[in-house]
Amino acid sequence: MRLWLFLKLKRTMDILLSVVMLIVFAPLFALVAVLIKMDSPGSILFAQNRVGRGGKLFRIYKFRSMYTHVPSSVATKNLLDSKLCITKIGRVLRKSSIDELPQLINVLKGEMSLIGPRPLVPEEREIHELRRELGAYTVRPGITGLSQVNGRDIVDAKSKAETDAWYASNISLWLDVKIVFYSVLCVVTARGVQEGGETPSDAPEEETDTRVRSERRRA
Repeated sequence: MRLWLFLKLKRTMDILLSVVMLIVFAPLFALVAVLIKMDSPGSILFAQNRVGRGGKLFRIYKFRSMYTHVPSSVATKNLLDSKLCITKIGRVLRKSSIDELPQLINVLKGEMSLIGPRPLVPEEREIHELRRELGAYTVRPGITGLSQVNGRDIVDAKSKAETDAWYASNISLWLDVKIVFYSVLCVVTARGVQEGGETPSDAPEEETDTRVRSERRRA
């Protein structure tokens, strides 16, 4: 499939699927909203500046999973003690990735795609510069992506940037389908999840998506 045709199809699918998912998940959204308000004071949604396509900033939406006193510009991995920052319901939302679902709004707005490199906070300068140099910003950021199924929080900045850049250069329908499949697997197993100051249970054994990763080695 020609690249320009696939990108048009990808955008069309992003719009259609995000609309369907917003409708299907509406009852879940309502339940989560109630639980967040019952768990701690503050807003239901959390908005934060992220780096998007072409390096442009946009406001990303998530269900609030942290207490309101936590600095909004700090990446989660840089938190010294996540237990003091993440709410009780927030820990469940983050482990299940339900906190990411409001980003379907960003997809509808054209700021994100369902599949693509995860958008960074501007303060993550190291990986931001690596992504810029390697050409990872030529595609829209995604709710899930190749780095998320190849280690997620336990991958170093250089490897993550290289993986994101490889995706941008080798984007295809088949690759997106595989990323969706392995994203579901990662969510179910909570593989590669690491909060600040914690070590993920699967860190010693890097048992992530070897089949998706092998696609990159063959390129």
